[in-house]
Amino acid sequence: MTDRLYIDVHILQTVPPANLNRDDNGNPKEAYFGGKRRSRVSSQAWKRATRIHFAQSRDPQDLATRTKRIAAQLAKGIAERAGLAAEDAQRIAGALIKSTGISAGRKEGDTAYLLFYGRRQLDGIVALVADAAADLAALDAKALEEAVKALPVKEQLQSGHPADVALFGRMVADIPGLNVDAATQVAHAISTHATELEFDYYTAVDDENTADETGAGMIGTIGFNSATLYRYATVGLHQLRENLGDDKAAVDAVDLFVDSFARSMPTGYGNSFAHRTRPSLVAVVVRVDQPVNLVSAYENPVPASRGIVAESARRLATEFATATDQWGDTPLYVGICHTLGTDTDETGQKLSDAFGVNRTFTELRDGLLTVLTEQVNDN
Repeated sequence: MTDRLYIDVHILQTVPPANLNRDDNGNPKEAYFGGKRRSRVSSQAWKRATRIHFAQSRDPQDLATRTKRIAAQLAKGIAERAGLAAEDAQRIAGALIKSTGISAGRKEGDTAYLLFYGRRQLDGIVALVADAAADLAALDAKALEEAVKALPVKEQLQSGHPADVALFGRMVADIPGLNVDAATQVAHAISTHATELEFDYYTAVDDENTADETGAGMIGTIGFNSATLYRYATVGLHQLRENLGDDKAAVDAVDLFVDSFARSMPTGYGNSFAHRTRPSLVAVVVRVDQPVNLVSAYENPVPASRGIVAESARRLATEFATATDQWGDTPLYVGICHTLGTDTDETGQKLSDAFGVNRTFTELRDGLLTVLTEQVNDN
């Protein structure tokens, strides 16, 4: 395997009227691109949706959680494993967290910031004190802090990372030793075309109104738009291998990410809009030079005259083929799954010329797994 290996994921997905990711006014997030207003979904929103999707295919113990309440979770684990009273377990948990140098929050028991950690990492910390928990609980505060100071608590958080921490990274500003460099970068999704913010004026009727009572029990508005989104993310397999310390685990994590990134959807106002769709196109490109976002294909917004998603796909194919020819950096592997016609029509032909034969999503993932496995085995 080369020193660097990137897996770029390009997705086109059409979303009906929706408010996937709201701004501070409660309206769908937007951005200006190419001089036109576009619909936007933040990278944070789609990363969280991706992480939530992980839980559908992984044992919860193999996943991470992000919370200020690590002390409470640690106390719960100590109490269950050692059979301690909740108050005693909380004292021990507090001393263990303090020994790491993690800043305390304003609320008792909270940390000052969200901490992203694996559930098995927390189990490892519980194991450090489980057998001696009763003796530790009998110590006063100062003696307890001294007793746990020498325990390798921080080391438990520095190794054995679950896939989601290895993919998305962790930053602890005041303890650089706990930082994990993210192996994944996720772009803000933007519409390939210009959009306009619209508003749904709604009323709610009071079911217990009498016949002579008129008017609604509640009125309001919800901002929404509809869009064909270009979504992009890249995974550095070299960084993922470093974070996980295992080649097979790194390859499996890439597959997990591609599957969940493609299938997930932010849930904002989901009950009001039922906006969940599947992508019309997913393309993966394995590169040894650098990640390449193809958003330039949409700097000039797609007009609605020819069908937005089909024209978006044709532009994506043209941008990829042109960039590859001009820069001379032929990717190591390219694959595509789409629902946009056959190899004999205009759109299908353009896509197959640029990205190869159309595959099912399962075939796309299997092909990517094969290539990545070969690469890590060659190292």
